[in-house]
Formats: sequence, structure tokens, C-alpha cells
Amino acid sequence: MESTPESIRSIGAHYGVNGAGLSRQYKEIFSDYRSWRQLDHAEEYIIYPHNIGPNLAIDESSLSCGELYTFVTNRDAHGGRGALVAAIRGTKAETVIAVLEKIPLARRKTVSEITLDLSSSMMLIARQSFPKATVTNDRFHVHKLYYDAIDELRISLRWMVRDMENEEIAAQAENPVHEFREKC
Repeated sequence: MESTPESIRSIGAHYGVNGAGLSRQYKEIFSDYRSWRQLDHAEEYIIYPHNIGPNLAIDESSLSCGELYTFVTNRDAHGGRGALVAAIRGTKAETVIAVLEKIPLARRKTVSEITLDLSSSMMLIARQSFPKATVTNDRFHVHKLYYDAIDELRISLRWMVRDMENEEIAAQAENPVHEFREKC
């Protein structure tokens, strides 16, 4: 069994078939792409309400050339089939909330926990869209804040020690031998 993905065009080329024609035929006929219920709004958002579970995650990502998308995923699917709840173009809270409100409120109330980064926009989206959910900050973002604070403290202590050493060196330069002889 193959474990690497291949495009329809490369499969067509492998079997001596016009790859572009096979790709077009797959898209137009075999895949039912033209009859897809979300085709009319797929450039703005895709939503799969049946994938909602008790534990969700929300985050933004740039797919290409700075285009930001907000993704809501079911954490219990572990990135596999049924993980995507919504993919929404942009990160503005109003836009994302409007799309998520297309999911019935009763279904959104079944969410008990939503994990997100420390963004205030994502927190607003989570609180308004999933009113019964407990908001949990993503541990990686919390760890990053912690390590940044420790690093800042380490750097400030290092500068403080350097300043103290420089002051001692300057004091020794002013009275190098006299103080030594007086102490002996």
C-alpha cells in the first residue's frame, strides 16, 4: 500500500493517460464537486457541524501568501477523519462568530472545552460561539510565555552581574596597589 500522496496528473502520466484530462474528469464527474452543498460559499468558509465534539480547538493559520484562516477542530479526532468543524477565511471575531452561529445553538452547547491561544479575538469567538465551554489556553503558548519571562530574567541578571564586575574593575583601577598594601 502506498503511503505517499500523488496527484491525479502524476497517476495519469504513470498509466499513459492525459493527466490534465483525468484531473478534470475526476473533479467534474467522479468527485461530485459541482453538486457539493458548500460549493457556493467554500471560498469564504467550510463548516461541518456533525464533527462537533465535547473538546474543540480553535486557531488561526496562514495557508499561503499571508491569507489567514481560522480553523475549529475536534480534538478527539486527533487530526484524522472528522476533525474539521470549520475553516473560515480571516480572523476577525465578527466574521468567525457569524459563520459559527450557522451551527444550531443546541449543538454548540454540547462543547464542554475549547482550547485556544492567548489571543483576545479567539477568546471572544470561543465565549460567544460556545457558551457552555470552558476556555483553556494552549499549553504551548503558556510555556512560551513562561520561557520568555525566564529568559528575560536571566538576561537582566546577567547584565546586573556585568555591571557589578565593571564597577569592581573600575574601583581597582583607581587604587590598584595602595589598597592592596594597606590591607596586608
